[in-house]
Amino acid sequence: MKLIHDTWLIFQRQALLQVREPAWVFIGIFQPVLYLLLFAPLLRPALAPLGVTTEAEAYRIFVPGLLVLLAIFGGLFKGFGLIAELRAGIIERSRVTPISRLALLLGRSLRDAIVLVAQAGIVTMLAVCFGFTAHLGHILLAFLMLALIALMTSSISYGVALKVRNEDTFAPLMNTTSLPLFLLSGIMLPITEPFAPEWLIAVARFNPFYWTVEGTRALFAGNIADSSVWQGLLITLVLATAAIFWSARSFARSVR
Repeated sequence: MKLIHDTWLIFQRQALLQVREPAWVFIGIFQPVLYLLLFAPLLRPALAPLGVTTEAEAYRIFVPGLLVLLAIFGGLFKGFGLIAELRAGIIERSRVTPISRLALLLGRSLRDAIVLVAQAGIVTMLAVCFGFTAHLGHILLAFLMLALIALMTSSISYGVALKVRNEDTFAPLMNTTSLPLFLLSGIMLPITEPFAPEWLIAVARFNPFYWTVEGTRALFAGNIADSSVWQGLLITLVLATAAIFWSARSFARSVR
C-alpha cells in the first residue's frame, strides 16, 4: 500500500507540472501531425503493391506506425527533464524523505504513459478526418500497447539519465540508439516483400518495435486474433517490466 500511495503522490506532482505546461502535449504531436498531413497523402500509390486501393486502407497501415513512433520518441527523451531535476537538486532532496525509490520512477512513467495515450487519441481523431476508420475496442487495445511502450521507453530514458547526468551525452546517445530501432520497425512502410530484401526482414524481426508495429496494424485492421497482436503485447509487457526493474534499481542507488 505504501508503494501505491507514494506512486500516487509522485504521479500527482508530475501531472500538475504537466498541466501547468500543456503546450508540451501539443509540441509532442507536432511531428506526427506533419507526417499525417505531408507524408500520408503519398501512401496510397506507394502501397499499391500490397493491394491498397483506398485512402482508408493506406491510413490503417500508416497511422499505427505513426503512433508507435510517438511512443518511442516521446518516451526516450523524457530523461531531459530528470537531468534538469538532478541539476536543481530535486532528486537529491528526495534522500531525506521516506518515499519509495520505485515510486519515484513509477509516478513519472505513469504520467508519461497517460500523456502519450492522450497524444495518440488526438492524432487518431485527426486521422479520422482523412478517412481513417477502426473499431473502438481494437483502438483501445492498441492504446494499451502504446502505453506499455511509453512505460518501457521512459523508464529506460530515466535510467540512462541517472547514469550520464549530462544533456550533451544523453542527446546523442538517445539519437544513436533510437535511429536503428526506428528504421527497423517498419513505421513508415511495412518491412515486407516487395519493399524489403529478405536479409532486412530477418534483421527487423529481432527489433521488438517491429512486433509492436505489426500488432498495432493488425488491431487497426480489425484482426484481433492475429498472432502479431499477442506477440507484440507479450514482448512489450516483458520489456516494460524489465525496464522498470532496471531503472528502479538506478533510482534506488542514486537516491539513498
